[in-house]
Amino acid sequence: MPGPTFHAMADGRRIAFRHVRGAGPALVFLPGYMSDMAGSKATALLAWAEAQRRECLLLDYSGCGESTGRFADGTLSRWSEEVVAVVAARIADPVVLVGSSMGGWLMLLAGRALRGQLAGLVGIAAAPDFTDWGCSSEQRARLATGETVYEDNPYGPEATPIHPGFWGDGEVQRVLGGEIALDCPVRLLHGQADEVVPPEISLRLARALRSQDVQVTLVKGGDHRLSRESDIALLLRTVAALTESVPA
Repeated sequence: MPGPTFHAMADGRRIAFRHVRGAGPALVFLPGYMSDMAGSKATALLAWAEAQRRECLLLDYSGCGESTGRFADGTLSRWSEEVVAVVAARIADPVVLVGSSMGGWLMLLAGRALRGQLAGLVGIAAAPDFTDWGCSSEQRARLATGETVYEDNPYGPEATPIHPGFWGDGEVQRVLGGEIALDCPVRLLHGQADEVVPPEISLRLARALRSQDVQVTLVKGGDHRLSRESDIALLLRTVAALTESVPA
């Protein structure tokens, strides 16, 4: 894969991205927590878009992947601002946001900011509000005092940090407690064997969205990553069907 291009934010952050031009609506992939645009789902989406001559944008949030900054400074508000800024700078067409795990929370926040440019959403094990349901009362108490907490990482040897700044901002950005005022088509994919984000979260999200065009697909045997060959094939079929059904 060729090296990234960088978008400069007003405060000097440099956001790494890869952008291929083509027909709209444009696909924008939003990685999960501590993930980046080099992951299997992101690269598969980019390769599919190139083959279909469809516009596609991948990016790394600040402090992640090839972007500058410290991960400890990252928040949903900060990363959503970056997504919207890169989209505004590079894409004129309507966009379909494809969000994985935490990226499924970010797609809701960025989608509200994009307003009329938002054409659709695809969530992959979407994890809105995980600072709430994903933290124990003991962890929440420690985070509230400014302490970083660490969780077991099922995909690697190093524990996953949750920084108090991220947690505090996440509590402000919770969306599942009321109506989510988005009206675009939404497709939610979730593995039934997901031990990180309960499948019930996608069902709660479907209920909270104002859109009447929301579909939830539960994948038997699918884990949180949904990165098996069959899972990625499902993602690409879902994206293809959605992009064909919305105006460019």
